[in-house]
Amino acid sequence: MLIDYPRRGRRGVRRWLPSWRQWLSTCLLGSGGLAGLFTYVYVTVDVPDENAAARREANVYYWSDGTQMVSTGEVNRQNVELKDVPRSVRNAVIAAENASFYSDSGVSPQGLGRALVNMVKGQETQGGSTITQQYVKNTYLSQDQTVTRKVREFVISLKVDQRKTKDEILQGYLNSSWFGRGAYGVEAAAHAYYGIPARKLDASQGALLAALLKGAEMYDPSVSAANHRRAKARWAWILDRQVAVGRMSAKERARYKKFPEPQKESRSTSLSGHYGQTGYLVDIANKYVRQRTGLTDKDLARGGYKIYTTFDKGRVHRLARSVKGVLRRELDPEKRAQDKGVQVGAASVRTRDGAVLALYGGADATRHFSNNADTSGVPAGSAFKPFVLAAALQDGVPADRPGIGGMTPGEALVEGGNATYQELGREIGQRRVRDVAVGAGMLEQSMARPDDSFPLGTSTPSAIRLASAYGTFARGGLQHDPYSVTSVTKDGEAVEGLEPPRTRRALDPRVAHQVGAALRDAAVDSLGRVTAKGGRPVAAGRTTGQDRFKSAWFAGYTPEVSTAVTLFRTRPRDPLLQPLSGVGGKASRHGNALTERIWRDALRGVDLAPGEESKVGSPKAAAIGDR
Repeated sequence: MLIDYPRRGRRGVRRWLPSWRQWLSTCLLGSGGLAGLFTYVYVTVDVPDENAAARREANVYYWSDGTQMVSTGEVNRQNVELKDVPRSVRNAVIAAENASFYSDSGVSPQGLGRALVNMVKGQETQGGSTITQQYVKNTYLSQDQTVTRKVREFVISLKVDQRKTKDEILQGYLNSSWFGRGAYGVEAAAHAYYGIPARKLDASQGALLAALLKGAEMYDPSVSAANHRRAKARWAWILDRQVAVGRMSAKERARYKKFPEPQKESRSTSLSGHYGQTGYLVDIANKYVRQRTGLTDKDLARGGYKIYTTFDKGRVHRLARSVKGVLRRELDPEKRAQDKGVQVGAASVRTRDGAVLALYGGADATRHFSNNADTSGVPAGSAFKPFVLAAALQDGVPADRPGIGGMTPGEALVEGGNATYQELGREIGQRRVRDVAVGAGMLEQSMARPDDSFPLGTSTPSAIRLASAYGTFARGGLQHDPYSVTSVTKDGEAVEGLEPPRTRRALDPRVAHQVGAALRDAAVDSLGRVTAKGGRPVAAGRTTGQDRFKSAWFAGYTPEVSTAVTLFRTRPRDPLLQPLSGVGGKASRHGNALTERIWRDALRGVDLAPGEESKVGSPKAAAIGDR
């Protein structure tokens, strides 16, 4: 017998269309099911222990041998009572984040719906939450963006809104929110951005802090010009919004025309307590983690991460001792004005894979916040010439072809030979030189304008990148991007994205060997007879007396490790580098001898063969460097 389905007695399209009774039954059944499910969730989900959930953990960093390097300590947060936060600041936050805060039930069903839809689409789930929901997320829950977490947030918010007063919720939200610059809570934020307690903030400053709640990475105006534009626009919108929702008069709004520029960011907050080089190591590790994993400053500031680095404790300490020892012996800022403001940056990179083994970022991370090992802005001078030579050899220029003055490119590398290298640059093209340098490991953004002086080293690589690029010569033309972190875990789970950088062919092996031979001659010229522990000669490049840049460099490698050292001079509140003439006296050769000595001392006993330490400071070496 033929079954008359789904609608008996109907024909055509109507046979397949549900009746109104079927529609109604389906809707009632679905609504009943959802209501039952919600009732079950509401009954079974309770408000967690606030104190346990709100506790922040430290991040722990480890040396390459697995021993603990440093624990970053407690989160920068100081709780304050709501009465100590000016009403104008509270109004700014409410207007910006949740204008109906004092009258709503603590949740936004529309916001939950949008979040769930976006989650299904794989898009960002932020936005649309009430202040109560954000407080619950900050205080009671993990930061995972999952359907389960969003539903729990919704239910817990309903219960918190019933159990706490609105003022208690607002106070908790202001004390638990992230404002950037390592600051949790409005009190820490007031100090980080304006150097004052929260009770002294005015309405204009409060509007900027409220803008940061949307995302400090995007709205801290000191980070970039784009950030400044975004912050200024949102600051103005928040002031206007307060007028629109009745939390500020138009007359008062008219008073705030000038953007309340915050003070410059001091990195002492994030590096506080990490004396010497440790703060710089943490800085480099965090930067690498952010680049490779997608974790933000906000994520890292929450704590709980175990970060395993490539830093070799012995090498880091030896490099720091070398820098301090040379500067202490050679400089006398009390007697010579030229010795004031001298800065040093240095880095050692493992040649076989690009691991950053050591760096020197400055005198002390708690007093000198710029990381000299990772800074860009110091011209490389003649230390850049090996890349010009590599580009020429790669394009078929014979290594023994005499140039201007009768010198071959290799001889010109040893003797200075600026004219020879300018001629090479013109012959093969400045852009070709740039491409080879970037291919060897330098960053595109550190390259100078490719003009006639480009081959002489107007580009400004960091010490880390120059050491890494020299390592390409040591490895026969194989290039590895530098890396500083091997793995990161949280709650026992590994964070993805930290696989070692891939190896790639940057130069022909023959070219790398020829450049290495020229660099070994340069090392002998600078240092005297020096060999690595394996018996192979050391290879090195450096700035010379012909350079007219305000920097001194020495970069060299053994088969295992490539190290670059830079020296430059600064003056307080002056962005321009100062002349090196007279620094360290005449024997320092405008600081060039000092970088050589730092390099030698840092590698002595580690990579150099016993009895083969350099003879820097000998009359021969000094005379050659003074050309």
